[in-house]
Amino acid sequence: MSFNVRAIVQILGILLLLQASFMLLPLFYSLYRGDGQFAAFLVSAVLVFVCGLALWLPNRGKRQLHKRDIYLIVTGGWVLLSLMGALPYLFGGAIPQLANAFFESVSGFTTTGASVLTAIEVQPESILLWRSLTQWIGGMGIVVLMIAVMPLLGIGGMQLFNAESPGVTVDKLTPRIKETAGIMWVVYVVLTFALGFFLWLGGMSVFDAINHAFTTLSTGGFSTKQASMAAFAPHLQYIVIFFMFLAGTSFALLYTALFTKITALFRNDEFRYYVYVVVGATLVLWLFGVTLGTGIEHAFRDALFQVVSIVTTTGFATADYYVWAAPMVYILFILMFVGGMTGSTAGGVKVMRHLVLFKDAFLEFRKQLHPDAILPVRFNGKLVPQSVLYRVIAFVMLYIFIAVVSVVVLLLFGIDTPTSFGAVAATLGNIGPGLGEVGPVGDYSQLPDLVKWYLSGLMIVGRLELFTVLMLFTPYFWRRY
Repeated sequence: MSFNVRAIVQILGILLLLQASFMLLPLFYSLYRGDGQFAAFLVSAVLVFVCGLALWLPNRGKRQLHKRDIYLIVTGGWVLLSLMGALPYLFGGAIPQLANAFFESVSGFTTTGASVLTAIEVQPESILLWRSLTQWIGGMGIVVLMIAVMPLLGIGGMQLFNAESPGVTVDKLTPRIKETAGIMWVVYVVLTFALGFFLWLGGMSVFDAINHAFTTLSTGGFSTKQASMAAFAPHLQYIVIFFMFLAGTSFALLYTALFTKITALFRNDEFRYYVYVVVGATLVLWLFGVTLGTGIEHAFRDALFQVVSIVTTTGFATADYYVWAAPMVYILFILMFVGGMTGSTAGGVKVMRHLVLFKDAFLEFRKQLHPDAILPVRFNGKLVPQSVLYRVIAFVMLYIFIAVVSVVVLLLFGIDTPTSFGAVAATLGNIGPGLGEVGPVGDYSQLPDLVKWYLSGLMIVGRLELFTVLMLFTPYFWRRY
C-alpha cells in the first residue's frame, strides 16, 4: 500500500495556513505596542502563508487517509509547525540561534515549557504572546490528537474507553469524531476564557492574565515572568492550581460531569487515582516543609502547587524545589513520570497506564495464591483486553528505555548527573523545568546545541506518545505496513 502523498501534503498545507492566521494575533499586538517586532511577524506570517498555500492549492479535494498517512501527518505536522514557529524568534532577534529558536518553538507546540530565554521580562511582549500562543495551539492539537487520532492508530490509551463498545460511551461522547473534537475544543476555550477572567479579576494585568490562561489550560508552563508564578500573589497561585488540575483531567470526563452527571468524576477509576496521587504527594511534601520550618500555609501552598504543576506536566514554579530537602526532591522527580489523565492536555506516562499496571501486578499476586482463578484486569468496570494491556506494558517499558538511553547520551556530552536526569525527565514528560542547571530557576540555554536538538526530539517523541514518531524509523512501516 503506497502513501497518499497528495492528502498528506494537503493537510500539512492546511496546518500552515492555520498557523499563519494565528500569527496575526502577535502581529497586530506588536503594531499596537510598537515593540519593534511587527516586521518579524509580518515576514513570518507571509512566508508561512505562502508555503501553506503552495502545499494546499495543488492538492485540495477529498482524499482517503490510511494509518500510515496519519503517522506521517501527525509527526510531520508537529515538526513543520515547530520549524515555522521559530521564524518570529529568528527574524525578530529575540532568539537569533537556530538551535535555540527551534528548541523554544518545539517546547511551545509540545506544551513542554522548557526555555532557553535567560531574561524573560526584557523580551518584547509580542514575542512572549507568541510563546504562550504556541502552547495554547499545541494544547488544542493534543485535544484532537487524543480524542480523534490516537484511537484510530490504536495508541494513546483512549482505546480503553471504547474497547468493549463501538457505540457512544462516557468518554466518547458522540459517535462522530468531528463532533467530539468540537465539544472538546469548546471545553478548552471556555476554560481558557474563565481562567483569564479570574486572573484579571484577581489583580493580574490583562496581558499576564491572557498569557497565563493560554499556558495553564495547555499545561504548557511558559510565563511572562522569570520567577514564573512566584512573581504573583498567593491567591492567584491558588486559582492557577485549580485550573492546572482541571487541565490535567480528561476533558471528556469534565464535559460529562458538568452537563450530565457530576458523579461521573468519582466513579471514574483514573480520576480517583489522579486525586489520590495529588493529595498523597501534597501531604507528604507539606509535612516535610512544616518540619523544616516553613510556615504552615506557605508550605502547603508550595507543596500543592509543585505537585499539581509536575503531575499535570504544566511546569510552573512558585519555589526553587531543587534546594528543598533531598527526600522532597526525590518525590518530585518520581512525580515527573506520572502525567495527567488520558484525554487531557497533560503529557507524561499518564495516570491510566500506571493504574492498569498496578491492577495487573496486584492480580498477579492473587493468581499466585489461586492459580486456577480467572482474574481479568478491569478499568471503569470494563474488562481490559490483553492486547491493550500488552500495549500499556510496551509503552511503559519503551518510555523507561528511552529515558535511560537519553540520560546516558547527556552524560556523554559532559552534562552533570542531576541535570541529565532532570532534563530527560522534563522534556520526555513535557514538564519543562527539571533538576540541576535546568531546574525551576535555571534554563536550557547553557546546554550544547546538539543536546538541544536531541532534547527537542525527545519533546516531540514524548508529546506524540512514543510510537507515533518511532514507527517512522522502522523498516516495517515503510515496506509492509
